[in-house]
Amino acid sequence: MITKDSFRKQIIISMGTNNVERVMVQSNTYVVNINRLLKGIKSEISADFIYLDNKRIIVTTNKVTIS
Repeated sequence: MITKDSFRKQIIISMGTNNVERVMVQSNTYVVNINRLLKGIKSEISADFIYLDNKRIIVTTNKVTIS
């Protein structure tokens, strides 16, 4: 995990090219599922988006601000 600032973090997942393509096709579904699971454990973090960088997938997250 690489910290960008106090609210934003990145989770880097290394994997093969075939698996990266499969994940990227359904990335929006994965973000929804990750956020649902994080909400279920009452986490203060939510996933924003998933993007591809060489042979790894990066999930960008933010700390949820309570209004």
